[in-house]
Amino acid sequence: MPMKKPAKSKSKKTTGKKPPSPSKRIGRMIFEFECKSDPKEIAKVEPFLQKINKATRMDDGTFYRLLVAGTEAINNGILHGNKSDPNKSVFATCTVDSRALVFRVRDQGKGFKPEEVPDPLEEKNLLKTSGRGIFLMRSLMDKVAFSVTTKGTEVELVIDMKHHG
Repeated sequence: MPMKKPAKSKSKKTTGKKPPSPSKRIGRMIFEFECKSDPKEIAKVEPFLQKINKATRMDDGTFYRLLVAGTEAINNGILHGNKSDPNKSVFATCTVDSRALVFRVRDQGKGFKPEEVPDPLEEKNLLKTSGRGIFLMRSLMDKVAFSVTTKGTEVELVIDMKHHG
């Protein structure tokens, strides 16, 4: 019986060029999340954000920025917006395309005035154990906007994917 020749492995030739970053290859994707206003629900945020990262393949720095700011926004919705009322929910929608990642979080609270939130960098606030969420969001995101609607308060967090990815 004649022996078969081993199959030749096919290898792609590399041109030395890097493939386009994942953010430049992705079409528009939408991810949705909802949780009850119980502080224990915060544990569900990271797996949701990891699902987004798996689909979009962000670089580590961009994912970390989304993880911190997104978690803060949902936490604020649970604790401050909905006052931890388990009969209320917090909703998040993340839309990603080659231009931007837009992460919107909406609670069912009455709203607030962001300009009235104390500056955590003022000396009298430095030792407080809370009050840094909005500061972190603004520091980590390319854009942060708040709006109060009849359905609750919404925060919009934006990462410019043309400069990050």
